Amino acid sequence: MTTPPLVSPFGGQPPPQAARDVNTASLCRIGQETVQDIVLRTMEIFQLLRNMQLPNGVTYHPNTHQDRLGKLQEHLRMLSVLFRKLRLVYDKCNENCAGLDPIPPEQLIPFVEDDGSKLEDRSGGQNRPGSEERREILEVNKKLKQKNQQLKQLMDQLRNLIWEINSMLAVRS
Repeated sequence: MTTPPLVSPFGGQPPPQAARDVNTASLCRIGQETVQDIVLRTMEIFQLLRNMQLPNGVTYHPNTHQDRLGKLQEHLRMLSVLFRKLRLVYDKCNENCAGLDPIPPEQLIPFVEDDGSKLEDRSGGQNRPGSEERREILEVNKKLKQKNQQLKQLMDQLRNLIWEINSMLAVRS
């Protein structure tokens, strides 16, 4: 059995530029996995804390307590490492995206248009100004909020009606 060499595969030289630069999408995936690990570790910490018995004299076992305390400290240490890793990924993503022009979120959201407006846009060859699009978005959002309010009122009325029916059925029983 041979041991792997301690020198880098690049002969002691720094790795080539392509090996050092990581795709921003891959970094984001690594960051997402790190956040998932942080959440998992945090849940495990809370599980350990919930199961840990305080040394108040009732069924206190020093060995069990010390074992759980050791596990808790290990989880906290790993949590600290994961947060440092997440910070490095965050900084690298910001560094990679520093030169990009910010795109307003409104432009990233696709809107459903009817076929007539698509034909007008194609035939006219002119794009609508941003303020008009913004005004349309605000109008649609306002209508959506109104519809949501109407639906909420309808659900409240149905809930009250069902409650009254159940109350009447309970009284008859």
